[in-house]
Amino acid sequence: ALDALPAEEASGEVFPRSLWVLLVTTATLGGTLKRDILSESAVAHSPAWWSPQLAERFGPVFTLYLGSRRFVVLHGYKAVKEVLLDYRNEFSGRGETPAFQVHQDKGIIFNNGPTWQDTRRFSLTTLRDFGMGKQGNEQRIQSEAQLLLGALRKTHGQPFDPTFVIGFAPYNVISNILFHKRADYNDKTALRMLSLFNENFYLLSSPWIQLYNNFPGYIRYLPGSHRKLIKNVSEIKEYALEGVKDHQKSLEPSCPRDFTDTMLMEMEKEKHSTDPVYTLDNIAVTVADLLFAGTETTNTTLRYGLLILMKHPEVEEKLHEEIDRVIGPSRIPAVKDRLDMPYLDAVVHEIQRFIDIIPSNLSHKATRDTVFRGYVIPKGTVIIPTLDSLLYDSQEFPEPEKFKPEHFLNENGKFKYSDHFKPFSAGKRVCVGEGLARMELFLFLASILQHFNLKSLVDPKDIDLSPIAIGFAKVPPHYKLCVIPRSQV
Repeated sequence: ALDALPAEEASGEVFPRSLWVLLVTTATLGGTLKRDILSESAVAHSPAWWSPQLAERFGPVFTLYLGSRRFVVLHGYKAVKEVLLDYRNEFSGRGETPAFQVHQDKGIIFNNGPTWQDTRRFSLTTLRDFGMGKQGNEQRIQSEAQLLLGALRKTHGQPFDPTFVIGFAPYNVISNILFHKRADYNDKTALRMLSLFNENFYLLSSPWIQLYNNFPGYIRYLPGSHRKLIKNVSEIKEYALEGVKDHQKSLEPSCPRDFTDTMLMEMEKEKHSTDPVYTLDNIAVTVADLLFAGTETTNTTLRYGLLILMKHPEVEEKLHEEIDRVIGPSRIPAVKDRLDMPYLDAVVHEIQRFIDIIPSNLSHKATRDTVFRGYVIPKGTVIIPTLDSLLYDSQEFPEPEKFKPEHFLNENGKFKYSDHFKPFSAGKRVCVGEGLARMELFLFLASILQHFNLKSLVDPKDIDLSPIAIGFAKVPPHYKLCVIPRSQV
């Protein structure tokens, strides 16, 4: 049962029952302070796991207290859009993620310090200069796609785990942008990085890490997977720092080779500054951020997408027909083909919508005291704009729990865009690699399906698409598949 409490009585109240008590307060017009107790398992999951029930009860904007920590959760298109776009400056801070403590106030993902805006702005400009979203990246992706096809052919139609084979493709694309190099598909260092990325993606979504990120003071000194995650994050940062230092030794300012060279040149300009933005540490964390985000999210989306297509062979069949008709058997797929391939475009969008890879978004933070919908949200309050509430909106996407490419097709079979489609978030914290990721998903999927049929080891009706973890991300189940050259069919 819900108990109404006077504001002054409830404010700051700490429930003695257990560490995982959750205080829920309404933020709707005329709302009174209420409380509810959720189970440990609910708190250990991401807000996307329980926010629909709470939003139905309390409205699209509500406040949570986990212990003494305060969160404001936004649910639904209007509330999320308002926070991310209309209040983009007021809520552009980043909530703390203790598991990434070695990245504190550095880089572009978890940085909440004074260097964030300069680092992000410069990174965006530099990435554009090196082809992010442009023709230069299209050629990078096309070239890597051909090497990926070669690796897939080497499986000779036998079952294999796609985690690392597929992962090498986006890893090499972003590595080329950052370090002007790529790795062979059996390179041990690259395999180590891919393994760390994959493990971190899972650990970040585990109940234990959800609890650690909310109660680090209690859990920091206990044994647990948070120690493994922190160690992994440090190892990735050290790899990035080593690459940055190697670039520093061979830097030619008149001829920058890549993203890292350009940042080092900016560091050189600041060498007499008492408060520099571009330190070796900040550059290394920025590179580590881009390497992790640019690899693992695309890898996970592709792997989840292949599993979905095996679950829905009728969709794969339609894709083969469209690819054969528009591209043919031998021409390399190009970005321009997207205009003539509405079904593949719709499938790529529906994969991203359906898997809802980062359901709760990365948390934001109020940068100043802000009046939002008539309520004062104090500076420092953590803001959670749930992306799943957009991607699974049943008014916009009928039967959202079902995989239906028709969600993005009109009655004439043409591609239909939805403003609810925000898997990369929006506003000042929108993913800097959105353009690259969209291009990769289209070109890699087109290339794979141009040359291969996907074969599941189990009957399609027995394929389980349920994620094995829901927290920071939705992690796809492990599986094996066979890829059969279409020339043999």
